[in-house]
Amino acid sequence: MARRSPVPAAPASAPVRPVRPARSVRPVGAATRGTTNPNRLRRMDRWIAAEHGAELRRSADPVAVDLGYGAAPWTAVELLARLRTACPAVRVVGVEIDPARVEAARPYERAGLDFVHGGFEVPLPGGPGRAPVLIRAANVLRQYDEDAVAAVWQRLCARLAPGGLLVEGTCDEIGRRHVWVALGPEGPRTVTFATRLGSLDTPSDLAERLPKALIHRNVPGEPVHAFLRDFDRAWAGAAPLGALGARQRWLAAVRALAADWPLTGDPRRRRQGEVTVRWEALAPRG
Repeated sequence: MARRSPVPAAPASAPVRPVRPARSVRPVGAATRGTTNPNRLRRMDRWIAAEHGAELRRSADPVAVDLGYGAAPWTAVELLARLRTACPAVRVVGVEIDPARVEAARPYERAGLDFVHGGFEVPLPGGPGRAPVLIRAANVLRQYDEDAVAAVWQRLCARLAPGGLLVEGTCDEIGRRHVWVALGPEGPRTVTFATRLGSLDTPSDLAERLPKALIHRNVPGEPVHAFLRDFDRAWAGAAPLGALGARQRWLAAVRALAADWPLTGDPRRRRQGEVTVRWEALAPRG
């Protein structure tokens, strides 16, 4: 079983908050299933802190959004803690389209952590002129049609501050396997595959966690299918190094993969069971 970090309990004597008036603008989007587990998004969060922490520190208003945090606020609470290792001044806003979930999260609010009712329009405390430096949308687009993804990406990227980042992707229920796309205001940049190496049989196990933009493209003739095929071949070729541990086998497979695919990002993160490839290499055809 995955090791779970303790989740802060709501204050026992939290003050009673008045019910806030409903927003006059109907939120854009649909409610997710709301599945939430502590530590589920740790791999994504740590990657964000490492790759985007400098941009958060440079910002005069370092606001990060946990979009669609679900039935419980754990992912927003954890995002704040993990981003503060990179940027102590960061603020996190949890945005949920289900008003009951927002009210249930209110007792967890604290300095630097707010919860608001909204959707893809990404409302923020302080008014419509405020723009986030980060939007994390994990397991949100899974229920949408593939044809809807581009418009949602465009809408969310338009909400970003200059230099901002959108991270959109999918993971399993306990955070062993993730795949996410990183996008800037200009559009998609990279795709990252991340896994708990001890649970991996083959790299193509990650195919079931491809984000919506790619999951239906894992078929012959599409780049993401070719990438996973080549990754499996490299993994098989590195089998002798399995005697030294899954990490050594993974690193050898990634080195072989780099001969044919444009890998990017900090190579040191590959030791954590991550590999990042440029978006254009995996972008769907047609």
